[in-house]
Amino acid sequence: MRVLLDTHAFLWWANDDPRLSAPARKAIAAAGDAFLSVASCWEMAIKVSRGRLTLPRSIEQFVPEQLGMNGVQLLQIELDDVARVATLPFHHRDPFDRLLAAQALSEELTLVSADPVFRKYGVKRAW
Repeated sequence: MRVLLDTHAFLWWANDDPRLSAPARKAIAAAGDAFLSVASCWEMAIKVSRGRLTLPRSIEQFVPEQLGMNGVQLLQIELDDVARVATLPFHHRDPFDRLLAAQALSEELTLVSADPVFRKYGVKRAW
């Protein structure tokens, strides 16, 4: 299985947070390939700048460190991903989540997320 980690799933996995469900942990651990979207990095940066997220190190240190430690690959944002967002119905207003849905659909990835709205897009979700 190939998985895409939602922002909170990545943070909870990296911090061994008990809010990450057992099925989500199992999906990440069993994944042949695990990805974190650049969109999630952007979302974290915005939350850090607004004081809504505190990381133990700067984002430019924390993210690569956690990617390497956890065997997670960075998923770039492609023009096709952005174009696919334009075709998605408005089940969700969060631009980061809409982009994650588009990437999960395009790359045929299972999205690890607590947010059930992704099912409305036809995205496979592990939680």
